[in-house]
Amino acid sequence: MKTLETYFEFARLQTNWRQETLAGLTTFLTMAYIIFVNPSILAEAGMPAAAVSAATCVSAGLASILMGALARYPIAMAPGMGLNAYFTYGVVKGMGVPWETALGAVFLSGLLFLLLTALGVRRWIVESIPRPLYSATAVGIGLFIALIGLKNAGVVAASPATILTLGNLRAPATLLSLAGLLLTAALLIVGFRAAILLGAAATTAAAVALGLSRIAVGAPPLEALAQTAFHLNIPAAFQLGLAEIVFAFLFVDLFDNLGTLLAVANRAGLIEKDGQIPRIGRILSADSLATIAGSLSGTSTVVSYIESAAGVAAGGRSGVTAIVTGLCFLAALWVAPFLGVIPSAATAPALILVGALMMAHTAEIDWANLRDSIPAFLTIVAIPMTFSIANGLSLGFLSFTLLQLLTGRARHVPPFVYALSAILLARFLYLGSG
Repeated sequence: MKTLETYFEFARLQTNWRQETLAGLTTFLTMAYIIFVNPSILAEAGMPAAAVSAATCVSAGLASILMGALARYPIAMAPGMGLNAYFTYGVVKGMGVPWETALGAVFLSGLLFLLLTALGVRRWIVESIPRPLYSATAVGIGLFIALIGLKNAGVVAASPATILTLGNLRAPATLLSLAGLLLTAALLIVGFRAAILLGAAATTAAAVALGLSRIAVGAPPLEALAQTAFHLNIPAAFQLGLAEIVFAFLFVDLFDNLGTLLAVANRAGLIEKDGQIPRIGRILSADSLATIAGSLSGTSTVVSYIESAAGVAAGGRSGVTAIVTGLCFLAALWVAPFLGVIPSAATAPALILVGALMMAHTAEIDWANLRDSIPAFLTIVAIPMTFSIANGLSLGFLSFTLLQLLTGRARHVPPFVYALSAILLARFLYLGSG
């Protein structure tokens, strides 16, 4: 035990096993909603919900343990919200790509991430990316997630005249979803850490009681997992038309991981005085390996979770916090067969509220600086309005570069941004919007 305490620097971080364990449990409770929300999204891509639930538990468990043991940070990982929506609605349903091929694209993005990390290129890329687009991407994804949640709840519906319109609010499922939204929001406001999880559980119980859902036990977890594990189609993902998909997974994972890392590390006091983040190479390597493992098990891109900040607030300082969270996810694998009972009315509030929480990133954008705020705005609105993260990122990059050129600041644009902007322009001109 003393050897482990030395490895995880308990003395320097002023922590102990009890504190780390409680912090890990806290982190798990705040992000456990992904166990049922992720399957509800990927099921619309044609993937078996029980299998995705099992894959979510396996990938989140192994990834969090890897992050804690290798990088020694209290950062938990799981399939990312936003990227799972892009996987389903942007790639599979929007572009007609089979989910097996989409998993192959996730695998390639993770492999490319690992290569860039090994070559030290990722840090250079991070320093070249226009900062306003970091926050704008998070906000755009938040709106994207919220829109999907509102649609699943029946609050909004398609309209040939106005594109979107108000749904039938008198429908039993919609009324139940709105009740779940209010309950979950109230729990969040009073500071209940497992608010999203409890809200979904209460809404599901009400759905069963009202006959809107029924209890059905699926296959055992390992048997269910076999329906998606190693079903990825990597050769098909090498096609030229899928390059932008790999790029989107890669790019958003980079932003998501960096933003979470900075937020959690700063909250835990782990950033050095010169602004450097210790062991950042290990953090990025763990992130890359997690995405590869997730695609092999049968789920979309695995990312760092901002909910890790809840564990830090509960006292988590070392990698033991992440390891405990990972063990909780592996234990949760055995509830996977029962998740078919959860209706979209119960998961929709989670999507809407996660989207609402991501709106906090708007405060990080300097709206008075039009050179920054206009590309950020285009990124934000294009992601939900085109139902594509790739389109939003592309418009943001292109507008940022062109506005710098047109306003006499060409020298302030990093070479990498010029190169990327040229690629994105070619994408719009020759490959279409995707």
